[in-house]
Amino acid sequence: MLLEKIEKYWSTRTEGYSEVNHKELEGMQKEAWLDVLEAEFPKMPKEEIKILDIGTGPGFFPMILAEAGYRVTAVDYTREMLHKAMENAGSLCERIDFYRMDAQNLGFEDNTFDVVISRNLTWNLEKPWQAYREWYRVLKPGGRLLNFDANWYGYLYDEEKRKAYEQDRKNVEQHSLDDHYLCTDIDAMEQIALEMPLSAKTRPGWDAEILKETGFADIHTDTKVWERVWSEEEKLNYGSTPMFMIHGRKGDSKVYA
Repeated sequence: MLLEKIEKYWSTRTEGYSEVNHKELEGMQKEAWLDVLEAEFPKMPKEEIKILDIGTGPGFFPMILAEAGYRVTAVDYTREMLHKAMENAGSLCERIDFYRMDAQNLGFEDNTFDVVISRNLTWNLEKPWQAYREWYRVLKPGGRLLNFDANWYGYLYDEEKRKAYEQDRKNVEQHSLDDHYLCTDIDAMEQIALEMPLSAKTRPGWDAEILKETGFADIHTDTKVWERVWSEEEKLNYGSTPMFMIHGRKGDSKVYA
């Protein structure tokens, strides 16, 4: 089963991914990310906003938001990631509820959350269109979706993108920085990426079309968000795959089965 194969891979990435998150939390990224998120949140008291973080990994978003006074529900399919997220959160777990769930088949009731957020997840889903329908379903009418992702592994399908990716590796080495790809099993990840439908898509254009079909309103994208939330090290590591944000609002009570 592909989902189990993906979980097995990310289990091996838990410690390395957590270390990258810790570096982010210790740098400028924590405040930068909080600013970006809060700018898109509904205008209501923070203690009343119900937030769902999908694909939480080592708990990056929940830690930032819980520390800022929000209540967060966080889900991930990889058990080791969830355990690491709880460990990382420490006393902040009082404001975070963790669950093991598949992003494409959530176990929550319809119309539950005011905000759904996700980062670096949709590219790694077997059925991303189904995930978007699920995220729409669990949002309350008027609720907001904030998805942050990039055209990861597009270089597997495009020679120019491959050259740009290889240049990123050289840039990192020349600046004597940590190469974030060295903590991964590149062969294993590329094999999984070849099985993912979004690796060959041009995004966020694809996402905008799917969100529209799903029923979202007020859809807009920010292809420059990486400039605000990435450190210089991240910009050098991922320069060929800049992160985008896509926002959508649940405009009515339409629910997918």
